[in-house]
Amino acid sequence: MPKRINPLSPSAIANARPKATAYTLRDGFGLLLLVKPKGGKLWRFDYRRPGTGRRNTLSLGTYPDVSLKLARTRRDDARKLLADGIDPADKRKAETVAAADTFEAVAREWYATRAGSWVPAHAERIIRRLERDVFPWIGRKPMARVQAPDVLAVLRRIQARGAIETAHRALTNIGQVIRYGIATGRTQTDVTHKLGEALTPVTERHHAAVTDPDLLGHLLRDIAAYNGTLPVRCALQLAPLVFLRPGELRQAEWQEFDLDAGEWNIPAHRRKLKKALKDDPLTGAHLVPLACQAVAILRELQPLTGAGRFVFPGTRDRKKPLSDMALLAALRRMGYDKATVTTHGWRATARTILDEGLHFPMHVIEHQLDHAVRDANGRAYNRTSHLPERRKMMQAWADYLDALRAAPGKVVAIGKARKAQ
Repeated sequence: MPKRINPLSPSAIANARPKATAYTLRDGFGLLLLVKPKGGKLWRFDYRRPGTGRRNTLSLGTYPDVSLKLARTRRDDARKLLADGIDPADKRKAETVAAADTFEAVAREWYATRAGSWVPAHAERIIRRLERDVFPWIGRKPMARVQAPDVLAVLRRIQARGAIETAHRALTNIGQVIRYGIATGRTQTDVTHKLGEALTPVTERHHAAVTDPDLLGHLLRDIAAYNGTLPVRCALQLAPLVFLRPGELRQAEWQEFDLDAGEWNIPAHRRKLKKALKDDPLTGAHLVPLACQAVAILRELQPLTGAGRFVFPGTRDRKKPLSDMALLAALRRMGYDKATVTTHGWRATARTILDEGLHFPMHVIEHQLDHAVRDANGRAYNRTSHLPERRKMMQAWADYLDALRAAPGKVVAIGKARKAQ
């Protein structure tokens, strides 16, 4: 005859003290409380597996988070499964696997496998896009049950706020996740195929740039007269002289400059390259020849910020670089809206005028813009620098801007005269 077990009471559980070794207090029908030497109290359900009769133990939670009443309810639920021939441990594992196969779980798994190959800023944009625009709507849905109408509803919600390009980017990311789910056996069909046809097409946009000589001269004069902080004014003045990407300019560090040689070496990790190229020891710095006007601007700023890391430190935190918003705000205060001028637009300005107005060879311009240039043999990236030609071009460009700022009409004639030569 089995030994009678007296049910536990709340006070008996609360007063149970740890001993040198773990021990159990039994409540009956397989429910027990395991008291650990360090004081932890764990609910367990002791039972025999259906079919095999082997003993097994199922965790039911931790006391006091799980009360005696709740522990008994969980035990009774497990006993009902056993009565139907179902192993409660197997059922729990199946539920865990199902939870791991939600769209969000698979997406985060996909992200973890890919994030290491992306630059941090790109990786951050992708996970933020998924967390903000996708997970709240289909994140908890099992991957195998995600259908085309579900995805389309997510995309149209993004599109409804006017973020057309973001909707298309989200579609790309959702498709990547689903194809990863197919590869790992979580689903069978890519439901994103041709969904882009149901979205508003993306209108190709270019960064606003000034290419008319008269308007450009006016803008340069406004920048010269800007009365904001010295770092902002110097950044605005240097931007057209080097026509770099805004982030490369704002994050410039003094250690990258050799002012005596008139050179700025932007290290590979700050260039706009794929992560594999950034990590490649053969990928070198991008050398920017500095015209004498650019050197003069930097020498003016050096006494103020030269003791720190950044050439253009932040207004509020000098340990961080100047924000892009600071430069945009300065342009807006001068009366230029985003449809007229952007901080990225200097690249288009220089590319257009150096080609069409000053007639420098396009391959020299492209190298100065740090674009990947295919050579005649079809190599993916031509590492030749054309440095002498670029030095000549950068000084000519700075002289052109100086003349344009002083007398726009005369500079147009200079461009025509060069073409005639």
